[in-house]
Amino acid sequence: MKNSSSVAYAFSLVVGDFVALLGAFILAYIIRVSYDPRPLINQVSSIEYIKIWAVLTPVWIIIFALLGLYRKSVYDYRLRELGGLFVGSALGIMVVISYDFVTKAAIFPARLVVVYGLVIGFLFLVLERTILRMTRMALWKYGTGVNNVLIIGDSPIVADLISTMNHPASTGYKVVAVSSKLKPEKFKGLHIPNMDEALNKIRLLNIHTVLYAGLSSDNKKADTALAAAQANHAAFKFVPAHDGILSNNIGVELFQGLPVVSVHQTALTGWGRIAKRLFDLITSTLGIIVLSPVYLIIAIIVRLGDWGPAIFKQPRLTRFGTTINIYKFRTNKMAFNGLSPEDAFAKMGKPHLADKYRANGDFLQDDPRITKVGLVLRKTSLDELPQLFNVFKGNISLVGPRALVPQELEHYAFKNLILSVKSGITGLAQISGRRDIPFEERRALDLYYVQNWSFWMDTKIIFRTIIKVFTGSGAR
Repeated sequence: MKNSSSVAYAFSLVVGDFVALLGAFILAYIIRVSYDPRPLINQVSSIEYIKIWAVLTPVWIIIFALLGLYRKSVYDYRLRELGGLFVGSALGIMVVISYDFVTKAAIFPARLVVVYGLVIGFLFLVLERTILRMTRMALWKYGTGVNNVLIIGDSPIVADLISTMNHPASTGYKVVAVSSKLKPEKFKGLHIPNMDEALNKIRLLNIHTVLYAGLSSDNKKADTALAAAQANHAAFKFVPAHDGILSNNIGVELFQGLPVVSVHQTALTGWGRIAKRLFDLITSTLGIIVLSPVYLIIAIIVRLGDWGPAIFKQPRLTRFGTTINIYKFRTNKMAFNGLSPEDAFAKMGKPHLADKYRANGDFLQDDPRITKVGLVLRKTSLDELPQLFNVFKGNISLVGPRALVPQELEHYAFKNLILSVKSGITGLAQISGRRDIPFEERRALDLYYVQNWSFWMDTKIIFRTIIKVFTGSGAR
């Protein structure tokens, strides 16, 4: 069954944008004409001005549509939407100014109306879309506009899909049924082992999307699922079941006249790599200068608290498998400094703690190796600050896959993909839970970052890292 909620939401965005823009330029007119005593360039009556902008505002809507601002792939992602609104607002005002230049009729009573209209218009658009977004999410909580999903497949990725998307109040998706040989754990929906039986219930279960996550060899099953989805006017999405492909930046294109799925290399090559390095260099330089008093204070406290070097160096892997020394403020007691967890716990006569440490995701409550000062530094993530010098030197980046010790990646199948870019101080894994998620999932997030890098993603990760540091939710 086709879900019309996306169409309704896109239509509400069109209407909302029109009202926001028209209201913004009316307000700009009032501010300049009514509250600014300076003489006007053109005499444009309020009625005439409103008529002009009622005709010109649809031009902005057309520009927004061309930029994809009414497509789900854009409005579902906040940063992408804000970027599109900014670009669209700038292009819209340029078109209007160009029209004002060639037409004989006066559009603006004064030049400041253009500036006021642009600024107020952008702010109104952001406010209007925020209200609509919040309204849509509020409706999701009551089941209105939620996209019902049927997942088909025996791939291990099925469980991940359910845990990721089956949160209607925040994602707008609800997995109502799963057709798989084994019922996924913690799934409370309908489990239908037979795929044909599940497909026959698409209309009965009011399924809006069929998500196929089968094995690549199941071509006939995929064709059957696609045909059933189309017959019932449901959307059909195919998820590659191979982990290496799933995390890549893939796209469909014509190759020698045939449609093929292309796996694109990381964007962190060429100009992307240069731009990222310039950003790292500027940011790390400013950070080191601003935080220099903090470095000095922490270094003195660490040294006095447990006499020994304030900085700890540990070999880690970065781009192309290069081994580098990562700088951190020392948090371990001198007796265990530089030792592996196994060696340190064995030295203190408690080897059983090493197994507990590894089983708990490389974390141990009240770890006896750590100093009192070290506990505070780790809790606040201040022990990571010296890594800005690594960023300045070009060893690592501000954002990237976690810099791991060689032993941690030794047996990982996709280690060469992760090591195709520089490691980072923070990354998707850190903002997604750090030690709260399994090793394989952390590395999958690193793979996703490598293949889908963008400045928008880096910006989002940096802001979320700052929030986690200040709230204490990102460190252990």
